[in-house]
Amino acid sequence: MPLITWQLWLARDIVEENYLPWQKPQKNLSPGRVAQSMLGLLVEIGTPAKSPKPRGKSTGWQPGKKRNKRTRYPGQTHLIFVKLS
Repeated sequence: MPLITWQLWLARDIVEENYLPWQKPQKNLSPGRVAQSMLGLLVEIGTPAKSPKPRGKSTGWQPGKKRNKRTRYPGQTHLIFVKLS
């Protein structure tokens, strides 16, 4: 929690106040008001994350590509020993 408070305190001079309609504008922004206005700063800075991968239906097999059947191996036979009494 202290780290978040410090980040908001340091970002106080950078962010542009984005107050809600029922709030009065302030000169010295509180940490809550800075957190409220951080979205504009984050949009401006950007993100180091990669863009999302495309989703949806896969492309599937290429037309004309030969499909091979799976090789089948003979099953193992198990000997059952019956104890006769």
